[in-house]
Amino acid sequence: MFSKSRINEPGPKKAGESEADKPAAPAAAPKSDFQTSAPKPKPTASLISSDLHITGNLRTTGDIQVEGQIDGDIRAHLLTVGEGATIKGEVIADDVVVNGRVKGTVRGLKVRLTSSAQVEGDIIHKTIAIESGAHFEGSVQRQDDPLSNGKPAVPAAAAAAKPAAAPAKPAPKAR
Repeated sequence: MFSKSRINEPGPKKAGESEADKPAAPAAAPKSDFQTSAPKPKPTASLISSDLHITGNLRTTGDIQVEGQIDGDIRAHLLTVGEGATIKGEVIADDVVVNGRVKGTVRGLKVRLTSSAQVEGDIIHKTIAIESGAHFEGSVQRQDDPLSNGKPAVPAAAAAAKPAAAPAKPAPKAR
């Protein structure tokens, strides 16, 4: 029913044809300095180890895994708060996974509080998941863009058009 294709198999040699008579195989292309690169692998998350205490703000476009203590704000793509970790400050990330303690506002597109999480502060999110056993004190607010500051922007023209209110002067007393 089916037969094996013989296209790629060498055919029978013709009489009088030798290996020297065959055309030479094309030479390998010369190597150039330009090399195509495969897509770069995603870098590993930055790790704040359990014996590290940082005072100050952290900002990255990558991922951070916190196992230590941070007194300051954190902005990242993915933030994972380990079970023994404590963060005192605002947290802003696309994805936030809290296993430890956060004292401050949490802003994220996706926020997940696991059963060991302890959060004291407001959570502003697009989607949220709170596992049974998580401790949470604060308010929860859903926003389409939770990563923005949340403060309404006042156009400069509108602010300039408003005249500054002058304090009212008391009327002079009649004598």
